[in-house]
Amino acid sequence: MGGRITFKRPDGKDTEGYFARAGGARAPGVVVIQEWWGLQSQITGICDRLAMAGYDALAPDLYAGTVVPYHDREAASREMSSLDFLDATDQIVRGAARHLRKTAAKVGLTGFCLGGAVAMLGACRIAELDAAVVFYGLPPASAAKPADVRVPLQGHFANTDDWCTPAVIDALEAGLKAAGKNAEIFRYDAAHAFMNEQRQEVHDRLAAELAWSRMLAFWKTHLAQT
Repeated sequence: MGGRITFKRPDGKDTEGYFARAGGARAPGVVVIQEWWGLQSQITGICDRLAMAGYDALAPDLYAGTVVPYHDREAASREMSSLDFLDATDQIVRGAARHLRKTAAKVGLTGFCLGGAVAMLGACRIAELDAAVVFYGLPPASAAKPADVRVPLQGHFANTDDWCTPAVIDALEAGLKAAGKNAEIFRYDAAHAFMNEQRQEVHDRLAAELAWSRMLAFWKTHLAQT
């Protein structure tokens, strides 16, 4: 449905991503951030699904063309470790939001795993956003404090996760509540990366379908055209 495009970062440099159009005039936009595997077909598929749901969806390529096979966790860790998360958020992701803003009245941001951490950063740092949805990924608490969240936030987390553990999510939820933020946090009896249907060892269809429906309802509330 979509294809590769080039767009501008705030600093004027070119960067690339996968763009799927909804087809309607002034459709809301959603920036979609990859897992630590890179901009692979599961993420471009998320963009296509969002386009079919009525959203222009743009997934910036944070690894500049590198895609890591699912079996190679060492390479994925190496790519993620070499990523400058703050620069990626402030330049590549913000550039994607600005690109969508050319035609969209409102823009959201979502991400998975590594992308969830970037989405949380974006919720705190990117002025062009109207809402954000985080899937099982968070940056260090010092980099994105709950009190710094600027937009309505929705989070989806797995109860079986050694990164975003239940204790970490408890602290996030408490911090958001204490700061009076517009946020809703959902937890699933599933494994990390349960949304990824290409990884059958972790995919949980029921949890994924429920999370997807909740995300679409959230977008309808916060990104719908007025």
